[in-house]
Amino acid sequence: MAFTYFFRDMQTLELIRDLVLPTLRTRKYIDIWDAGCAMGPEPYSIAIILRENMGQFLFRNVRIFASDIEEHGSFGDIIREGIYEEEEVKRIPREIFNKYFEPSDQQGQFQISAEIRRSVRYQKHNLLSLKPIREGFGLIVCKNVLLHFSEPERVKVIKMYHQVLGDGGFLVTEQTQKMPSKAAHLFEPVVSNASLFRKVKIAT
Repeated sequence: MAFTYFFRDMQTLELIRDLVLPTLRTRKYIDIWDAGCAMGPEPYSIAIILRENMGQFLFRNVRIFASDIEEHGSFGDIIREGIYEEEEVKRIPREIFNKYFEPSDQQGQFQISAEIRRSVRYQKHNLLSLKPIREGFGLIVCKNVLLHFSEPERVKVIKMYHQVLGDGGFLVTEQTQKMPSKAAHLFEPVVSNASLFRKVKIAT
């Protein structure tokens, strides 16, 4: 399970808002795959950023497919219920926290609003199976998990991402990661100072 917290890597979230969302919002459904989602702070952060920057009607078309290999018995329940300890949500900007979180039935825990929870769907998935959870994504986010793979494994996974992204789709990786040379022809960098890439259409 990768280490993460709500609104980690705010620079990338802002790039998704400013450079990815204008393209995504032209699609009938805004399908996003968060691969290696840990306990859910990352996909929920993306969902909140999107909700803050689109109307309620359009946000209903957002579908974030969050996946992880984690085998802990309650792992999926945590994400589906969207309930987190006070320690886990204290970094969230106060205005965002007050808007999208409310106290749960258990003291010291807070639950994400139903509107945001409905946009995130969790399933267990092993990336190294190279069997995608679906196709036609507008955005794939894959952060810390790639660091745990060998170079050949990373190349295979990135090739799979290229296959299941729609035309002009985007890929986000960890800031410290470089695109493997054997997969570099599949994506073009969108900006020079972040790991945000856009799918290149390969002639067949």
